[in-house]
Amino acid sequence: MNHPVQKTDAEWRALLAEKGAEAPAFEVTRRAATERPYTGKYEQHWADGSYHCICCGAELFESGTKFDAGCGWPSFSLAIPGAIEERRDTSHGMVRVETVCANCGAHLGHVFPDGPQPAGLRYCMNSASLDFEPR
Repeated sequence: MNHPVQKTDAEWRALLAEKGAEAPAFEVTRRAATERPYTGKYEQHWADGSYHCICCGAELFESGTKFDAGCGWPSFSLAIPGAIEERRDTSHGMVRVETVCANCGAHLGHVFPDGPQPAGLRYCMNSASLDFEPR
């Protein structure tokens, strides 16, 4: 699928290095890898602000929607409207819903129907795919 922001692998690597992204950021965002649970810098991060795509800077989540799901990855109950694209993911012998940045196609994580009400969603994100902007 085409997204508004397109770059080569070399350009993504250079951009992520320039931003000081976490070590697994390229593999997570461009190859749909998953960081190990409880290792990401935003898993227990509770500051006021907004979370953005580490690759293109698109705003994805407000900090007020973040909650502790106990799963080892940052979890959010609501995404910024239009910021995330969902795809069917049948990798690893299971059926899940993958989330990618609608602006650049970066793999973010997955969304599950076991979050808090009213939406009942849990956007389970890789810290390596996120950047934080304090308010």
